[in-house]
Amino acid sequence: MTPLNVMRFVRALWRRKWLVLGVAILITGGVSLQSLRQPKVYAASTSLIIDVTAPRILDGEVKEVMGEERSNYWFNKEYYTTQNEIITSRAVSMRVVDKLGLQHDPGFLGLSHLKDEKERSQAMQGADAAGLLQSRIRVQPVRDSRVVTVSVEDLDPQRAALLANEVAQAYMAENLALKLRTTESATVWLEERRAELERSSKVSELALYDFKKEADVLSTSLEDRMSIVSDRINSYNLALTEVRTRIAGLQGRVESIRHLRKSADSGDMTWAEAVPGADDTALQEFKRRFIEQRVACVELTERYLPEHPKMLECERKLAVVKLDFERSLNNVVRKAEAELAEAQAKEKNLVRLLAVTKDEAFEVGKKEIEFDRLRREADNNRRLYELVLKRLKDIELSGLLRTSNVRVLDPARPQFMPIKPNVRRSVMMALALGLLAGVGVVVLLEFLERSIASQMDVEQKLGLAFLGFVPHVEGKEDNLPEKDLYVHRQPKSSVAECCRAIRTNLLFMSPDKPFKTLVVTSSGPQEGKSTSCIFLGVAMAQSGNRVLLMDTDMRRPRLHKAFGVPNDVGISSLVVGEGSLDRAIKSTEVPNLFVLPCGPIPPNPAELLHTQAFAELLKTVGGKFDRILLDSPPLNAVSDSAVLATQVDGVMLVLRAGKTHHDAARRALRSLADVQAQMYGAILNDLDATDGRYRESYLYYRDEYGPREDVKDRVASS
Repeated sequence: MTPLNVMRFVRALWRRKWLVLGVAILITGGVSLQSLRQPKVYAASTSLIIDVTAPRILDGEVKEVMGEERSNYWFNKEYYTTQNEIITSRAVSMRVVDKLGLQHDPGFLGLSHLKDEKERSQAMQGADAAGLLQSRIRVQPVRDSRVVTVSVEDLDPQRAALLANEVAQAYMAENLALKLRTTESATVWLEERRAELERSSKVSELALYDFKKEADVLSTSLEDRMSIVSDRINSYNLALTEVRTRIAGLQGRVESIRHLRKSADSGDMTWAEAVPGADDTALQEFKRRFIEQRVACVELTERYLPEHPKMLECERKLAVVKLDFERSLNNVVRKAEAELAEAQAKEKNLVRLLAVTKDEAFEVGKKEIEFDRLRREADNNRRLYELVLKRLKDIELSGLLRTSNVRVLDPARPQFMPIKPNVRRSVMMALALGLLAGVGVVVLLEFLERSIASQMDVEQKLGLAFLGFVPHVEGKEDNLPEKDLYVHRQPKSSVAECCRAIRTNLLFMSPDKPFKTLVVTSSGPQEGKSTSCIFLGVAMAQSGNRVLLMDTDMRRPRLHKAFGVPNDVGISSLVVGEGSLDRAIKSTEVPNLFVLPCGPIPPNPAELLHTQAFAELLKTVGGKFDRILLDSPPLNAVSDSAVLATQVDGVMLVLRAGKTHHDAARRALRSLADVQAQMYGAILNDLDATDGRYRESYLYYRDEYGPREDVKDRVASS
């Protein structure tokens, strides 16, 4: 909210201060009367010490159902909040009602005023004594302590003290009963769980025994069996690695021999020297004999021909030795191949044994998983059974205790000073509430205000230029000349100053091309357009301009009455061609100010103003006068002003301050906008200079510097 809007509401509050005070007095009076008529209410309080746990009697291993104390702020806060709710619960109230018989006490039920026994009995039967007591209990924790104050309100101070003490005792009894009920419920539940867990434990143990029997793990555990199988798998893997290493070597040896044999020429035995394992003694012996025999044959070739018997004998012996050498060499090859085949067969057996052993390991692992599951289930059931059994014994033992964690610190005593009604506080609160309500009414009225009352309304709500104020001037309604010529007869008044300010603002609206003709109109009747037109005409005439006031309101003309001139010849006569302009224009007591009356009222004013003759009339008078002001009918009543707006230089809208409605003004502007009229702006007429809404305007300061008697002498604009 801007400072301007804030000041608007401040001024509205000051303007309607009596309304605010009236609302405040009305509310304060009503509340005061109501407070004095209320019965006196008394209160009594008892204080309790509430520990989180009861005194510990049993060993610390024995835990109660209701829990134990914790050094936790939020736990303690929630605990004490819960206890406060228990104190104000219906269960506690029912204990007190049953003990004291409050459901049969007419004084407590507030039925003492009923004299008829039958009527009182019926009322007591329908009364809710517990709910009534519950609504009267107040709990107030003492800060940073374990002390709680319990207060009870009643019409009797003695009964209030009795009820407070009984509520404390009932709370202690209810707390203990709640503990016992919880213990009993827990005992029943634990007994059911104990029997159920006992059966489950037996079933799980039998299932574990049956599994051991079926899996034959009574003598040797599954862990030992799994260890044996693992050792076998490791030994098989080791042997398999060794065999595969040997197979790799034998395969290389056999493949190299085959390659040497395949690559050697037929009859060439030199490849045998490269055979792996050729260093065998027998093979070396055959090799030596073969070489010696071949050398011998070579030597004989030097002495004998090939067909010589010695050559033939030598060749035969060489063939025999070669055959023996080849056989020995083939034995070496077959031996290598046999060793390879043996190693491969051993590999297959080891792979088979390893697979069988792995299957056995998987089976043992599967049995071990099932065994572990059954064993865990049996152990869990046995452990849960033991826990439930121990807790059941603890609860049975703690349930025998009757200790309470609540103690009475100070019992309640009767207090004979009433706490209600607090007349002083009620009056002060009512006064404050009344002032706020009055302010709210003023603010609401300000928001609901739809009239045009200030310069801001003109500029923001209507979007028009604000030309100035015309103050309210008092005078008799039947003395029109006195009111209309006030500016002329009181030239030093604030009204005259405001009119001269409007004149200046109008001239500044178009300094390069000053207006010649100006329509003065309003949105509705009785808004002061005629008076404003006269005031403005007088102000312009006082500046030395020749000014003509044309009365174009051909339905209710009044300019001739204001200046006291005849209305026999006027605008209507000139338009229809009757009379002369010089005869129609009348001079006034104001120098340089002339009036052209309406003339005889025609039956069709709008059509008359729309004629070419009227346009010619405007053109003619425009050549004789410096300024021409046309007093026209209200825009929302007839269309005459809209017709005139199309034939003049501009339009000035007159608004009655605080009276002209916002919607009416906007309708009038729409009518002018439809004919594309030139709007110069608007003025606020009939403005009360003493109204606080206008203290920020220049009018207030002008009044301070103007004649003091003029401030009091305010003239009413018609």
